[in-house]
Amino acid sequence: MFENLQDRLQGVFNQLNRRGRLSEADVDAALREVRLALLEADVNFKVVKEFIGRIRERAVGVELSKKITPGQQVVRIVHEELLTTLGQPARLDLGGASPHVIMLVGLQGSGKTTAAAKLALYLRKSKHRPLMVAADTQRPAAIEQLKVLGRELDMPVYAEEASVPPPTICANAIKFAKAGAYNVVILDTAGRLQINEDLMEELSQIKAKTNPQEVLLVADAMTGQEAVRVDEGFHQQVNLTGLILTKIDGDARGGAAISIRSVTGVPIKFLGTGEKSNDLELFHPDRMASRILGMGDVLSLIERAEEVIDEDVAERGAKKLMEGNFNLEDFMEQLQQIKKLGPLNKIIEMIPGMGQMTNAVPQEDMEKQLKRTQAIISSMTIKERRNPKILNGSRKRRVAGGSGVTVQEINQLLAQFQQMQKMMKQLRNPRARQNLMNMFGGFR
Repeated sequence: MFENLQDRLQGVFNQLNRRGRLSEADVDAALREVRLALLEADVNFKVVKEFIGRIRERAVGVELSKKITPGQQVVRIVHEELLTTLGQPARLDLGGASPHVIMLVGLQGSGKTTAAAKLALYLRKSKHRPLMVAADTQRPAAIEQLKVLGRELDMPVYAEEASVPPPTICANAIKFAKAGAYNVVILDTAGRLQINEDLMEELSQIKAKTNPQEVLLVADAMTGQEAVRVDEGFHQQVNLTGLILTKIDGDARGGAAISIRSVTGVPIKFLGTGEKSNDLELFHPDRMASRILGMGDVLSLIERAEEVIDEDVAERGAKKLMEGNFNLEDFMEQLQQIKKLGPLNKIIEMIPGMGQMTNAVPQEDMEKQLKRTQAIISSMTIKERRNPKILNGSRKRRVAGGSGVTVQEINQLLAQFQQMQKMMKQLRNPRARQNLMNMFGGFR
């Protein structure tokens, strides 16, 4: 989502690194580029103006540290001011009497129904008992869509006939939740193509009948500054408590994420990071600021790994790798684990210093290479996977025919695998491990 903005900002910081010290002219020239980068990313003009003003005030005349470069000094200031702009982290208010009611609002096409399912799954993982309520009677397929998602996730859905008024459906759902011991009720309300009186009247009635602790706007990040205007419109009418920003995995320029808190004062609480039901993340301003500046997001990557990766498989692979017993069968097992994390380019973006790789190697090429590698290993016998050295010419031709690749590609994979084995044997030496740690320390 932030690729273009990352590239522009990295270019600015690299230019500053060539300076021995920062003059006022250097800062002004750099900030002009930062301003253009933010405006191109569709950040609100007033937000950009205030943001640049704060950075200039801090950067001009600052005493440069001898330990870091001028570019790094400015990166630190920009990072801190981004945190100010993005605001403090906010979490769901699930206090008070049970059931706790979460009301989802938004325009048609913003992803409310999918967000309801994602939120329900998130809450169930947090030991809650959520009930989803199909209160969107305007869109013909909305009720059935929520039911389908409920069946897929084994999640309860309360629904009535489309002829029943949504405020009545929601009020009945609260009674049903109390009787069934559900402690969180998620209301999937109707949207419109644009904000209008009928929509707001219906939402106001639902809110009056259910008294929700949370009123969350589901906003599409792909709409840029339009998401900010939608947020303002809903906030004036139903007093929003937070936002779920969806589709941030798309090619949106990122302006909504940066602008929305500063303009409206409404906190972002969740980010929709993909189409799957578990693609919902808590919003962490510090992590987003790091991703915007191309610094990666290791904490989110770790949390994702803890959620989807089999710990025993990962530990077994790591142990065999360090012992020098890692073979292609183990490699295949680890590739299966990596695939669970999501698209490779998204994983790489989260690793500090690796963001530029996503531009150098297209996502399609990464995925093709991964599939090709799996196809090659799958076409080998168990004996060949465990001992690749027995792969002679005739065996390689058989594997090539079975996997739809050339013998040359098989040779390349084997050469890369042997190089990895050689490197891991070297790392069993304590001095080599320390040298590697020192090398990565240089990227901080």
